[in-house]
Amino acid sequence: MDENDRSIAGFTMAGHALVHWFETSIPIFLVVWLAEFDVSVALLGLVVALGYAPFGLGALPGGILADRYGTKRLILYCLAGMSLSFFVLSIAGSIYAIAAGLLLWGIAASVYHPAGLSLISTGVEDRGTVFAWHGIAGNVGIALGPFVAATLLIFLEWQLVAAILAVPGLLAVLYGLTATFDPTAAVEDEVAAGPAEALSVSELLTNSRALFASAFAIVFVIVTFEGLYYRGMLTYLPEILHGLPAMDTLSVPDSLDGIEPADYIYVGLLVVGMAGQYAGGKLTDRISPAGGLAGLFVVLAVLAVAFVPVTSLGLGAIVVLCGVFGFFLFAIQPFYQNAVAVYTPPDTRGLSYGYTYLGEFGLGAASIAIAGFVLEGYSLATFFVLIAGFAAAGAVLSAALAAGLARVLDSKRTREI
Repeated sequence: MDENDRSIAGFTMAGHALVHWFETSIPIFLVVWLAEFDVSVALLGLVVALGYAPFGLGALPGGILADRYGTKRLILYCLAGMSLSFFVLSIAGSIYAIAAGLLLWGIAASVYHPAGLSLISTGVEDRGTVFAWHGIAGNVGIALGPFVAATLLIFLEWQLVAAILAVPGLLAVLYGLTATFDPTAAVEDEVAAGPAEALSVSELLTNSRALFASAFAIVFVIVTFEGLYYRGMLTYLPEILHGLPAMDTLSVPDSLDGIEPADYIYVGLLVVGMAGQYAGGKLTDRISPAGGLAGLFVVLAVLAVAFVPVTSLGLGAIVVLCGVFGFFLFAIQPFYQNAVAVYTPPDTRGLSYGYTYLGEFGLGAASIAIAGFVLEGYSLATFFVLIAGFAAAGAVLSAALAAGLARVLDSKRTREI
C-alpha cells in the first residue's frame, strides 16, 4: 500500500471499529436499564429499536450525503454524533432520555458504512487489502464493545461507563482531523475530485433507476440475502448455544459467576472472523467478486445445515463448527463490498453503498422476526434449514452473476438508451 492507501485505511478502520464498538455495547446496558427505570422488556425493546432501526434505514440517505458533502466530513460527523449520543445516555434520567440518546446514535451511525466504503472504493489502489483490514477492525469493535462495557459495569455506575465508552470516539475525531489523503486517488480518470453537486429528487430517481437497471440490482438482492443469513444466525446463535446440553460440560471459575460458557464460544467466533475478513479481502484481488460470492454462499449453506447434527454432539465438535462458521461468515463481506465497487460507477458510489447497507442492515433485519417465529413454533432443524435457504438463494444469484448476467443486463440497458 502507498501512503494514501495507508492513511485512508487507518481513518476508516478507526471509524468501522467504533461504529460496532458502540453498537454491540448497547445490549449490555439493557439489564441495568430494566432495573433502573422499572420498565417492561417490551417497552425497553421498543426503545432500543429506535436506535437500531435508523442504523439500517439511514444508510441510503447516508450514501446520498456522502456523494454530496464528501466522505471524510461525513465520517467525522458520524464519530462526533455517536460520542455525543453516549454522553446523552450518561446523563439520562428517564427512559425518554435513553430513547433520545439511542435515536441520535442510530442516525449518526447509519452514515458510516456508505461513506467509509465509498471512500475506500474511490481512494484506495490496493482495495482488497484495505477491505480486509477494514473488516478486521469492525470485528475488533464487535468483540471489544460488549467486553469492555460488561467489565466496567462490574466496578462503575452505568452512567460513567457510557461516558467512558464515548471517549474513543472523540479521540478518533481528533485523529481524523489530522489525517490527510486524496479521496479519489483510485478513480481520478473516471470522476472529478471533490463532492458532487446536490442531487435533485429527479436526479436521485434517475441515478437510482440507472443503478437498478444494471448489474447492481442483482448485487443488491445478493447482499440482502447475506444480511438475512447474517442477522438471523448472529441474533439467535448465542441463545441456541446456551440451551445445548454440551454447554453443561464447560464450567467457569466462581470469580466469573454469571458468565455463560456459551458466551466464550460466541466471542471466539467473532475473533476468528477477523481472520476470515483478512483472507476474504486478500482473495478479492485474485477471485472475481461474483465467483467468490457463489462459492462462499455454498459453504455458508452447508455450515448452517451442519449445525443440525453437530448441536447434538460434544462440546469439541460445536467449538470447531463455530470457529469455521465465524471464519466464512466474515470472509464473504469483502466480496460483496468489492462487488459494489466493480458493478457501479464511481460518481454514484456513495448512493450504491447506501442501497447496499439498506439491504444488509435494513431488509436483512427481517430475518430476526422470521427466524424468531420459526424458532418458537418449529424445530431447531427447521431454523437452520431456513437460514441455509437464504445462503442458497445468494449462491444461485451469485452464480448467475458470474455466468454473465451482468453483461446481459448492461447490454439491455445500452439498447434502451
